[in-house]
This record gives sequence, C-alpha cells and structure tokens, in this order.
Amino acid sequence: MKKILLLFIISFGTLVNLKAQTATTWHGKSCAVVLTYDDGLNVDLSNVVPALDSVGLKGTFYISDYFGGLSAQIPKWRAAAAEGHELGNHTVYHPCAGNMSGRSFVKPDYDLSRYTVRRITDEMKTMNTLLKAIDGKSKRTFAYPCGDTKIDDTSYIDPMKNDFVAARGVIPEMLAIEKIDLYNIGCYSINGQSGDELIALVKKAMDTHTLLVFLFHGVGGEHALNVSLPAHSQLLHYLKQNENKIWIAPMIDVAEFIKSSQQKNN
Repeated sequence: MKKILLLFIISFGTLVNLKAQTATTWHGKSCAVVLTYDDGLNVDLSNVVPALDSVGLKGTFYISDYFGGLSAQIPKWRAAAAEGHELGNHTVYHPCAGNMSGRSFVKPDYDLSRYTVRRITDEMKTMNTLLKAIDGKSKRTFAYPCGDTKIDDTSYIDPMKNDFVAARGVIPEMLAIEKIDLYNIGCYSINGQSGDELIALVKKAMDTHTLLVFLFHGVGGEHALNVSLPAHSQLLHYLKQNENKIWIAPMIDVAEFIKSSQQKNN
C-alpha cells in the first residue's frame, strides 16, 4: 500500500511539473504571439508601426519591392528597425506560382513556376543585402510569397537555411514548441475578421500553450486582404493588457527561442 501511495505521489508530482512547464513554456509565459505584416506596404509605416509603438509592441515586417516603393520608404524602415521592429525577407519581386488557381495577378516575369532554384535564391540573397543596408543586421527570417515553398517538386529554402533562422509559411495552425518546423512556420492569414475573432485566436493559443502567428496584409486599406483599423487596434490592446501571460515578440526572437528549446530536448 505504501509503495502504491508513493508511486501515486511521484506520478502526481510529475504531472503537476509537466503542466507547470507547459504553462510557462514560452519565455516563462503561457503562449507566444508573433505579429507579421507582408509586402512592405505603405500602410505598414503609416498605420501599423504607429499603432504598435503606441502600445509598446514589436512586429515583423516581411518586405518586398514588387511595387517599386522601397527606395522612398528606406528612412522610415530604418527608424522602425531602430525601435525594435523586425525587417524580414519576402524576396525582391514577390514571385508566386502563376500556374495555380486564382493566380491571375501573377505577372509572367515573376511567375515562380518559371523560376530556377538559382534565380529565387539569388533574389533572396539580394533582399538580404538590401535589408542589411537598411538595418545593419545579419540574422534574418523569411516569408514565402503566396506561401509557395517549392519550384516544381524542389524546396527552395534548403540551400538557404544557413542564411535564415526560420521561414514562415501559410498553414493555419498553432503548434507546441517541439512540433514546429522552423522552415515552414504556420500562421493565420487575416482578411476581414473582427477584433473579437482575432482575440479568440489568442485565447486558443493561451489555452493550448502554443505559438500563434498572425499574417496581415492591408491594415486599414491598400490590399485586397485587409483588416480594419479598429479590429487591429482591439487585438493590440488585448495583447498588451495580457502581456503578463503572452509573449509577444518579433519572429526572429521567437524562432531563436524555438531552435534553442528544440536542441535542448533532442
């Protein structure tokens, strides 16, 4: 009987310990949230950066120059980076596979299905050079344009893994830290959701102790995929109010934390 009781106490203590570890997995907090914004749009600088700064949160901006506006934006991106926002690589020309359904917007010159792996990796390296000239940093994360990870059947991130800490995909998922693929991190693409719907995603991440990555394009306009300014603001304020339970950080910081955790547990 004493042995059974002892085993019960040990088992119960182990379960409590595992639960405690799970509840503080993410930098001592219940979950992690990463706010990512794609394409380097003008609204990122006019709407998003000021909104983040107003509540003291940091975002990750995946920058491309397919619209030819990066040159004029450089001073503001440099200032945003100096304040702690992450500038991520989204290629120079945002190539997407034009041979897929719903891709009529893809220009033939930037059709990923017509690229070689050498061409896309050269473009990624060029953007890394441009971003380093802006923010002076060498460590970088990447986001796949349109979520396309392959040319034909070849994953083009493989030869670039030494150039990036991580890469964000578009699979809508929240995973535990040990299950995350650092070179295809899932996210939730936002288009028209209310503030309450965005907050519901955060609450789910808190309940499951997982990573939640938001993918925004337009915030208050400028893109067909858009979220309203009030909904975005409501999300930011909720995150700030619950900062004691939620780790909100740029992708580069979260990815390095995941990498370190996975290496310790392997």
